[in-house]
Amino acid sequence: MVASFRILLVVLLTSLVCGCSTVRFAYDNADAYVRWKAAGYLDLQGEDAEDLDQRIDQFHAWHRKNALPKYATLAQEASQRFADGLSRHDLVWGYDSLRAQARESLRKAAELVAPVLDRLAPEQVAQFERRIAEENRQFYRDHLRDSEGDRRRKRAKHVVDRLEDWVGKLTQAQVERVREYAERAPMVDELRDRDRKRLQKDVIAIVRAREARTRLAERVAHWERGREPAYLAALDAWREQYFAMLTDLDRAFTPEQRARALGQMRRYADDFEALAGR
Repeated sequence: MVASFRILLVVLLTSLVCGCSTVRFAYDNADAYVRWKAAGYLDLQGEDAEDLDQRIDQFHAWHRKNALPKYATLAQEASQRFADGLSRHDLVWGYDSLRAQARESLRKAAELVAPVLDRLAPEQVAQFERRIAEENRQFYRDHLRDSEGDRRRKRAKHVVDRLEDWVGKLTQAQVERVREYAERAPMVDELRDRDRKRLQKDVIAIVRAREARTRLAERVAHWERGREPAYLAALDAWREQYFAMLTDLDRAFTPEQRARALGQMRRYADDFEALAGR
């Protein structure tokens, strides 16, 4: 269920590549989408369903008041750093800032949903587990079923598509640099799959024990606790390759590409401020 609250964040972040007006539309309608997603995890009826609706509204209101102003500040600072040329220090700052925001929002979501989870009947817990199992099967289809070569090609295409959403058409040399990253960076999908299941197992145990109010927020806010050393090492290696690619591309951006990206960053900051002020 905490995953349903995370949709508020996912909707916002994925909408960033679709245009500024989409940010406002997606955010204003995210609570309805969360309700739809929640129905897939739990079969709540009557007062329990009404209680969850109210908690979703509370989270949306909290996020608008507390998180969006920080997003606006981050977007403004990111545009200033990008205008001056990116360094590895800038990328680490951005990565750490986003993680901090995610941690804060996940903690609040867990605190709000915990009383609902502690009231679940056994059959509702079973539904929750079935939904997680379905997600794991989808993860396998999306990230593990293809050969390593195909997954590396998909990785390169994904990065190219996201970059072009921001800066416009990449040059052939820029595309080649992305492909170089896709070939060099370690594949972490298998390790990520095991890590997801590790966290899922912990959350299910908390729900079964009816201890969500006392344990869930701390657990989901520190999702990385208990990770395999091999996964931590692979993530560090992947991050180094990714940051190296971005700094190389930053030096290669044309004035037109940089201006386009800066314009989008500044418009997003304006959107975040407008949404927070409603």
